[in-house]
Amino acid sequence: MDHYEELKNICKDRATAVPAELCCYGADGSQVKGKPDYVLFPKTTAEVSQILAYANTHLIPVTARGAGTGLAGGAVPVNGGILLDMSQMNQILSIDIDNIQVTVEPGIVADKLNEALKPYGFFFPPDPGSAATCTVGGQIANNASGMRCVKYGTTKNYVLNLEVVLADGSVINTGLNCLKSSSGYDLSRLLVGSEGTLGIITKAVLKIAPIPKARKLVMISFPSPENAGLSVSRVFAAGVTPSACEILDRTSVSVLTKLDPDVIFPRDGDVVLFEVDGSKNAVDEAAELLAKACEDISSSILITDDPVKMKEIWDARRLLGAAVSKIDPTKTRIYVGEDLGVPIQKLPAMISKVYEITGEVGITPMIYGHVGDGTVHVGLFIDVLDENEWQKLHAAADKLHLAAIELGGTVSSEHGIGAARGMYMEKQCGPAFTVMKTIKKALDPNGILNPGKLGL
Repeated sequence: MDHYEELKNICKDRATAVPAELCCYGADGSQVKGKPDYVLFPKTTAEVSQILAYANTHLIPVTARGAGTGLAGGAVPVNGGILLDMSQMNQILSIDIDNIQVTVEPGIVADKLNEALKPYGFFFPPDPGSAATCTVGGQIANNASGMRCVKYGTTKNYVLNLEVVLADGSVINTGLNCLKSSSGYDLSRLLVGSEGTLGIITKAVLKIAPIPKARKLVMISFPSPENAGLSVSRVFAAGVTPSACEILDRTSVSVLTKLDPDVIFPRDGDVVLFEVDGSKNAVDEAAELLAKACEDISSSILITDDPVKMKEIWDARRLLGAAVSKIDPTKTRIYVGEDLGVPIQKLPAMISKVYEITGEVGITPMIYGHVGDGTVHVGLFIDVLDENEWQKLHAAADKLHLAAIELGGTVSSEHGIGAARGMYMEKQCGPAFTVMKTIKKALDPNGILNPGKLGL
């Protein structure tokens, strides 16, 4: 049967099987590779429903894709089949300030949503580093977070209701358009973070939050990475919940200073950026408490509410992942072993483990991340033409993943499992992984939805 002709009847001219165009959908930001047989660009829930019903009948794999900014191969069609490019379902359907919510299609870009909310004095808090390009559907599928997650939580904290197309083409709503409900299984939470393995999101009702009136940044340098990690529990113990809390080790700071010698960063150690927000008085008090909590273990402290300085510092932080080539232009950042998460008190131990493991295999690491919730991003960079360095890289990544699990943490704090980390799921989740597989089988008995992901 000519599947392509049948699928074109659903999406009309919004379909392609041209080999050169298919290649554009064979990768994301990870090292995972694949190639779809067809790429379809649905515009309506009805079209997605028809596509899935057809695919389920003919056992064709289906992988949904937002902007392709993922770092674990989640949107890569490793088994071929249909690639659903959701970027044309990109409308804000309603902004309901009275009920503190917004209804959107999955292809809306995160920053564009916040631009639309800003005139109302509200925002959608999850703030991934790729917010300028990633889609809200992708954020939901991966339970994305970012620099604001310390205070505001992750994407799952803002999903009220999802319209989802299941594997057989049926359409359900997972919740209600109200701020809380205690009615049975929380299907919205089940779909958040499921990476397209249980259904395709076609609409989302999201809770939003008022934009804080004031913000202040406290930039503290420390004589050691362990002290930097210790600062997080110190700050929480002082009764301060920062809106953002980011670590940049010495290597990270050197990358940014090479990128821009005038950037406002101390050169005397490892740095943690704390931001506090709220009312003016509350922000002033929190900043002082925060600085005092870290005073005896720090090298220097800068407190500022200058919007120009704050923007410069945060813009530099966002560029960090891409700027790593400044260390050595002959080497390339490879996204493996890069999204570890541990309990906050285990941060110093995890940071020590990173240096220990990379030292053993002979790779220089770069550590940064949202340490306020225990996230440690590890930048590993190699000469991609040297096979020996690839072997070192994979050895380091494996040891890093196992170290995070041993410390009671996770192999993915916010980027997702995708096809890159599935081999660790059983070790991390234990018997709960069997429950996950049972749920997958119940909702997708033919296994057509994003096969090869989450270790399922």
